[in-house]
Amino acid sequence: MEKSQKDTFIFGIHPVMEALEAGKTIDKAWLLEGHLQGQLLEVMKLFRARNIIWKSAPPERLNRMVKGNHQGVIISMSAVEFAQLDVVVADAYEKGEDPFILILDGVTDVRNFGAIARTAACAGVHAILVPEKGSAPLSSDAVRTSAGALMKLPVCRTQSLYHAIRQLKNSGLRIVGASEKTPQGLYDSDLSGPIAIVMGSEDTGLSTDTWKQCDEVVKIPMSTKGVGSLNVSVAAGLVTYEVLRSRLKGK
Repeated sequence: MEKSQKDTFIFGIHPVMEALEAGKTIDKAWLLEGHLQGQLLEVMKLFRARNIIWKSAPPERLNRMVKGNHQGVIISMSAVEFAQLDVVVADAYEKGEDPFILILDGVTDVRNFGAIARTAACAGVHAILVPEKGSAPLSSDAVRTSAGALMKLPVCRTQSLYHAIRQLKNSGLRIVGASEKTPQGLYDSDLSGPIAIVMGSEDTGLSTDTWKQCDEVVKIPMSTKGVGSLNVSVAAGLVTYEVLRSRLKGK
């Protein structure tokens, strides 16, 4: 099976179809922009049948991504297997634990994602939830940056973050977002019980739609000598460990 120098890429119609038929976990997919026909149309039908979201890309972009005859299709393999969100939550309850989910709303940097996963595993997070679109690729680089945490910590992926958050609410979890654009302080909030923490993107923070779904939005206190905001991986560490501190205090 032909791969690019980035070992998570597979390209060409037959290699891609082989990966799909073998049930491989696909992280990202790209199809040639424009009218699809012939075998590319068959690939698109396989994507739809397996609920794989793809991006349309012009030929010049596909040519930049890989060296070789991509034949109009490239996929990126996931370095981890995805877990089912409802199963993770149910398992936590069955163990007598309050579910603790970390939602990453638009974190696209691989190193940030890996660093967040490493901290989340240490803080007792049951799973990380990410959207299919607008999320960092779950590549071998992410696994390395996480120091292997991504091989142990469940990652759940959803086509609709809105519906996934509603699912968590229906399962009894409070949704708490983190943003510097709120007056509510992190250390003044009750973070006990079943909870999902939402961290926004590196550039724009929480999306408007996600903010509206939060039961509460908190901010990390900052010194007046600060630079304005924290790196998302550092911020995620502070918030998740505040949840852990709250849980340890309650024991």
